[in-house]
Amino acid sequence: MSDLWSEIVYIFQRMNWLSILDVFLVAVVVFAVLLLLRDTQIMVLLRGVIVIIILLELLTTFISLPAFTWLVNTIIPALLFAIPVIFAPEIRRGLEKLGRAGSSQLLVRQTETQVKLMENTIHAIVTAASRLSAREHGALIVMQRSDSLEEYARTGVRMNAEVTPELLLQIFYPNTPLHDGAVIVSNNRIIAGSCVMPLSSSGILTRSPERQMGLRHRAALGTSEATDAITVVVSEETGSISIAHNGRMIRRLDSERLENILLAFYQPVEITMFKLKPFNWLKKMFIVPKREE
Repeated sequence: MSDLWSEIVYIFQRMNWLSILDVFLVAVVVFAVLLLLRDTQIMVLLRGVIVIIILLELLTTFISLPAFTWLVNTIIPALLFAIPVIFAPEIRRGLEKLGRAGSSQLLVRQTETQVKLMENTIHAIVTAASRLSAREHGALIVMQRSDSLEEYARTGVRMNAEVTPELLLQIFYPNTPLHDGAVIVSNNRIIAGSCVMPLSSSGILTRSPERQMGLRHRAALGTSEATDAITVVVSEETGSISIAHNGRMIRRLDSERLENILLAFYQPVEITMFKLKPFNWLKKMFIVPKREE
């Protein structure tokens, strides 16, 4: 134990500002990886692997076991290489989330007509969700943002129809041909109905109350994990309204709160840093002034 303490003191005595920067960068990388893998099944494995590695290192450090030390040093690298293979889907979703972090449509100015159309679409979806909730009719409405949902639209029935509360009520009326599946809304149009969406494999579903969710909620959460879409889901059992985005779900919403959340997602705003003086020249270069109607 005294030798270990001497080693720790020796390490701290040799540290300088470059060493501190080096440790800080490693910590940032580890934190970013853990943030990407948060609420996924791989986190459960990582906790177990970290505990095992710590215990094995302590055991081989304090006790001289040459054969066991050789076995540990041989097995641990193989386990680290096996993790990306076993949990490839979770890692892929994490990298997709990282790739979407800097992508947005904020550099494109929306005209007043486009803003009005979006507000009308949101109002129609909120009205339909409120009526479906009162009748306890299940529904799953996916609103496309920057990520394309074409691959999911191909699994359903093409519609290319205007978004109206009456049409959404008819689509999700029980036992109708299109009620079992998701409706995809893009560019203020219903592009397809009865679409098959990806189910969530997130660790969130293992905790209460989310673990009691049905397939619609799992599909809503799975869609939000795989894309940047906004998903509105109405429970067939309770009639409660939920919204999913970025692997998170807000449940038991009323119509007013639902509309406020959707408007907050789709309102045209500029990047905050453009308001700073050092970035004014970037604003002039990349943002085209809005033309008068």
